[in-house]
Amino acid sequence: MLDLDGVVYVGPAAVPGAAQNLSRARTLGLRLAFITNNASREASVVAQHLTELGIPAAADEVVTSAQAAARLLVDRWGQGAAVVCLGGPGLAAALGEAGLIPVAVDAEAVAVASGYGPDVRWAEITRVAIRIRDGLPWVASNTDATFPTPDGLAPGHGVLVTMLSSFTGVQPLVAGKPERPLLDETVRRTGGRRPLMVGDRLDTDIAGAHRAGMASLLVLTGVTGLPELVAARPDERPTYLAPDLAGLVEAHAAPVRATPGRAGSTAGWAAGGWSARVDDGRLVLDPTAPDAAVDDWWRAAAAAAWEHLDASGDVVDISDLDVPDPTPPAR
Repeated sequence: MLDLDGVVYVGPAAVPGAAQNLSRARTLGLRLAFITNNASREASVVAQHLTELGIPAAADEVVTSAQAAARLLVDRWGQGAAVVCLGGPGLAAALGEAGLIPVAVDAEAVAVASGYGPDVRWAEITRVAIRIRDGLPWVASNTDATFPTPDGLAPGHGVLVTMLSSFTGVQPLVAGKPERPLLDETVRRTGGRRPLMVGDRLDTDIAGAHRAGMASLLVLTGVTGLPELVAARPDERPTYLAPDLAGLVEAHAAPVRATPGRAGSTAGWAAGGWSARVDDGRLVLDPTAPDAAVDDWWRAAAAAAWEHLDASGDVVDISDLDVPDPTPPAR
């Protein structure tokens, strides 16, 4: 189950090597699903975009937070129920696809569904806020505070959710990551038996996998760097770690205990050709083989840093480290 932005593409371009690595994964028998918290686009539009980037995808391989929100509504009120739609065309399409009837903000309805929509008007927000305050149940597609644009980060649907919650005193039922409905809906649609969540964000992708009780792979082609990685809480730590999507088709060196360093250091960890330890609060890494791989530097670093954080409550000092680029040219 692949997150999109920061994993498969960054902005308008595919992540280097993504098309080749996903093709290899399919050849090896992995079934792929592309999932997104973005509720504004229909699954068919997302699939077309991926195909244009050289990553063939069908609409039924894409699952959006809007579709997961629609599932929550159908499970509670059944098909044929009228639902206020506060969002873009992707949300309206998902409601209709699920057998619900999307209606305007003043119409009779059993609930309101909200998602990002660039053309949502203030008058619509005001009316929905009043109806939620007065008791209309509310399902939100996601709570992402930002989303990427060519001009940098822009306010996401989470900003609207915060505003509505502040006014109404109501917290919505949320479909998107890190909540589990989107992941559960993806498993339901694909029939996956050993799901693996692949993402670049600790607080949504990896935390969502923990909540859904599934394994996860963190790739370093998106927003997570070493400062975020070493500070990850237990419920944000991935099962696997790789620089990019080659991690789907390559063996991973599992970190193992290494010989302790000098007095004052913790027992270290080793992965592949690297060992890592914490000396007086500082993270230290040393190569143990001439051909030590960058992938294993990051795995050893994470293992040592997390052990120190759990034992002391302190995030390791990484200011002295020469941090290798985790994403060299496409593999």
